[in-house]
Amino acid sequence: VQLQASGGGLVQAGGSLRLSCVVSGRTFDNSVMGWFRQAPGKEREFVAGIIRSGTSTNYASSIKDRFTISIDNAKNTVHLQMNSLKPEDTAVYYCAGRRPKLIAWTRLDSYDYWGQGTLVTVSS
Repeated sequence: VQLQASGGGLVQAGGSLRLSCVVSGRTFDNSVMGWFRQAPGKEREFVAGIIRSGTSTNYASSIKDRFTISIDNAKNTVHLQMNSLKPEDTAVYYCAGRRPKLIAWTRLDSYDYWGQGTLVTVSS
């Protein structure tokens, strides 16, 4: 499985961006696709996740109600719509995927596949 992330860029505070992650290779209906981010000098953290079938989502409390994760299975693409962006959202954003397993979605080490990252910069 390969993941290709795109859509990062520079945006002013209060603005919006949509990240995309194209998934190639075989996945399962109950695979989890997620977005993580890593700000300068900080650890990588969970942002949002979605089951491949699209039936369930999970969000970090810091971005809930501002970000929306979705999946377009016809295009094998996972999106992260980011609204009301804040300077503290500045980070490299990574898409990730994992096979079905009974481990919390927020666990970074539970993911099997990673994209290359896309930089999001939010200016104040």
